[in-house]
Amino acid sequence: MIRRFGESVRLDQRYRLRPGAYAVLIRDGKLLLTHQAEPQSEVQLPGGGIDPGESQVQALYREVFEETGWQIAYPRRLGAFRRFTYMPEYDRWAEKVCHVYRARPVLRRGEPSEEHHTAFWCSPVEASEILANPGDRMFVERLFRLSGR
Repeated sequence: MIRRFGESVRLDQRYRLRPGAYAVLIRDGKLLLTHQAEPQSEVQLPGGGIDPGESQVQALYREVFEETGWQIAYPRRLGAFRRFTYMPEYDRWAEKVCHVYRARPVLRRGEPSEEHHTAFWCSPVEASEILANPGDRMFVERLFRLSGR
């Protein structure tokens, strides 16, 4: 059973399954996060949807690069969570199954190519306070043993 976070399921909505791959990116004790300015301002773990024909890991490499400008290495799966939400950028309700990995950013190749994204570094404690998604926060807190603060 995959743990669920976020909004309650709305019985009046039909949800489309949307699997995704996301990364806790660690380098020198700091985390690389992304700020998405639109459609709503929020701080997130870098990552996103898995396109048809892609594996979770292929999507992870692509999404992290698009949202941060960094290449990654050594991805290791930490687990998954799901949430039911409205995705305004696609005008659809989705059941998001979020596969979370730990990886190392190894080479910055430029600025994020994903529109409205800015990458930045912060401490694990700060990340646990500013991540918009409670599932993202859970994985950071577990990894750095921050729960119960």
